[in-house]
Amino acid sequence: MMHPETILQWKSADREPGVVAAGFIPKGTITWILDPLDRIFTPEAVHEMQPLTRNFLDRYAYRNQHGELVLCWDHARFVSHSFHANSLLTPYGFELAVRDIFPGEEITNDYGFFNVQEPVYFTTDQDGSRSAVLPDDLPRYYKMWDAQLVSAFARFNIVPQTLAQWIAPAFQEKVRAVAAGQEIMDSTLGCYFDDGSRLAA
Repeated sequence: MMHPETILQWKSADREPGVVAAGFIPKGTITWILDPLDRIFTPEAVHEMQPLTRNFLDRYAYRNQHGELVLCWDHARFVSHSFHANSLLTPYGFELAVRDIFPGEEITNDYGFFNVQEPVYFTTDQDGSRSAVLPDDLPRYYKMWDAQLVSAFARFNIVPQTLAQWIAPAFQEKVRAVAAGQEIMDSTLGCYFDDGSRLAA
């Protein structure tokens, strides 16, 4: 579920819509969380689907650490990629704003978290160090992403958390401890799925 202070908005006629902040979303806020309406499909279930259905999942779902495809029911599936994302996936089934997000600003995440099976190339939003999302981006960049999330978690308890009620029971105690500085955050490397046949960079 996307943060309620977000809307779907077309930035231009030649691209898909993006998710835009409708209000101020401070650093440390849960911007998206896996909720009971999201659908999770096993690889076996996907294999049995008709091609058009599989194509839809290929376009709008992401692959989790178990190799399952997760399809978000709301406008979360339209969140755009950025190599300078303002929202990053945690190991606890939700994303955190890693900097303040202002009204009218597009919410972005890094598709490097989503266990792509083939490179995804981008012609914009580059700083020269990356031009594509690669299958092994998580092992490459997890330390950088971990540092951003640790900084965001330091603000977790002092900002409004509208979506915290959907934190999975298995993660609630850990999240509270991490946010309070009592435990170390689990690494985002735990979000990585490797079935042994991934492309090497």
